Amino acid sequence: MDDEPLSDWAERRAAKIGRLRAVPLVPKEGLKGSHLNPEAPRAIQRWNGYAWEPHGFASNLAEAKRILYPEAMTPPAAVSPPQPLRSGTGKHRKPR
Repeated sequence: MDDEPLSDWAERRAAKIGRLRAVPLVPKEGLKGSHLNPEAPRAIQRWNGYAWEPHGFASNLAEAKRILYPEAMTPPAAVSPPQPLRSGTGKHRKPR
């Protein structure tokens, strides 16, 4: 059998602790895709290694995404302006 060492499994499991998820608070529908009810309130849950525990609350999908993915809300680093095309003889260049 190809069993992995227990230490590798424990590392992988510990890496998941602290992970957040948003669960729509819609009665009798259970867990479904987040895009189905974007205006429904969400419960933010945190994985503690054994079970999902309450962590916070969001009033809609947009607010939940801001809580779950804060790094996506930061503006990207400044990008240098594009370099102008230089003369060349590549196949993609039109002959003069």
